[in-house]
Amino acid sequence: MRKWTAALVSLVAGLAAGGAVLVTPAAAASAPYCGIRWGSTAEQAAGSSAAPLVNVRAGRHACYDRLVLDVRGDARGYRVEYVSQVRTDGAGVLVPLRGGAKLQIVSRSPAYDINTGRATYTPRNRAELVNVAGFRTFRQVAWAGSFEGQTTVGLGVRARLPFRVFVLDGPGSDSRLVIDVAHRW
Repeated sequence: MRKWTAALVSLVAGLAAGGAVLVTPAAAASAPYCGIRWGSTAEQAAGSSAAPLVNVRAGRHACYDRLVLDVRGDARGYRVEYVSQVRTDGAGVLVPLRGGAKLQIVSRSPAYDINTGRATYTPRNRAELVNVAGFRTFRQVAWAGSFEGQTTVGLGVRARLPFRVFVLDGPGSDSRLVIDVAHRW
């Protein structure tokens, strides 16, 4: 009984001095999902590249869904952000997307050879670049065009969720623009 009283007096004295911090089960419950500390505000990198986009693909992971834009060469600049509507490059035509939120992905790489004008990526179905049926977060990946050296892709997601964007080098001299969207906050 004396040990409990001494511990309680010590705790109260520590709290009064402002030096004690209590860790409760509620604090543990508010830990980030899967350790993810991403946000949902726009992400961008300066620069542009003549290296062309050659493929778009997607994958599922335990804590997030992943979209990958393959570039033949160096992928440098990009801007990825939640928008109210995704519109086509140049003409500004609305790109319909399924889902509760829409990510606009702008890669500052063309989807054509800048010397010949020949397409390096031609989607079979502009409304469904990648089959994302069964994904937890992704609802639709759609083409918004390639104009004046940049390419835009619309990504419909379940809700406005945390995301991250980065570039991976390889294979060889190629690179990949990667967009991960968490399954939840």
